[in-house]
Amino acid sequence: MLNKIFVSEVRVNILKLLLLNPKRSYHVRAIVRHVGAEINAVRRELENLCEIGLVTKRQSSNRIFHQINTNHPFYSDLLSLVAKEDGIGAAIVKKAKYIGSIDYAVLSLAFLRGRKSTALDVDLFIVGNIDIKVLESIVREEEDKTGREINYSVMDMDEFMNRKRTNDPFIYRVLTQSRTMLIGDDEKFCAVINA
Repeated sequence: MLNKIFVSEVRVNILKLLLLNPKRSYHVRAIVRHVGAEINAVRRELENLCEIGLVTKRQSSNRIFHQINTNHPFYSDLLSLVAKEDGIGAAIVKKAKYIGSIDYAVLSLAFLRGRKSTALDVDLFIVGNIDIKVLESIVREEEDKTGREINYSVMDMDEFMNRKRTNDPFIYRVLTQSRTMLIGDDEKFCAVINA
């Protein structure tokens, strides 16, 4: 879908690589291998991305390395777009009808930025009536692909609304963390409901 919004498929693939690996820098030839494109096309797109400040470059010996600029004003927005096109976010969006009736599906931006999960972190939060075995299978498959643990939490709408009304600390933490909405409306997700 992003390649229909953005003109260059090479640029989209470079953005996916760099956005989903924000702590890594890549030499041009490594990017060529990852995105499967001609070296001149990759160089041209990297130059375009560097020109707008979305990608930074640094020289080490005779090599130039490129990395996403996490301080760029569009970084979080582009990361949210890519999250729906790749990884666990894409899997949730594409397989939503098999998972069940999802009111909200939220993915932590900190997780997307490469944070290692702890027991207190919620990387994926889903509200709805879902088939937990299907979700577990999707999460396990993504964990195997990436080698990263994905902490997730699921609850139905009644429990979510009740816990929101009572200012539950867990729900407060989920509502206040930086996130991308995979499914549902962010404003309704955060709205305070009076009892």
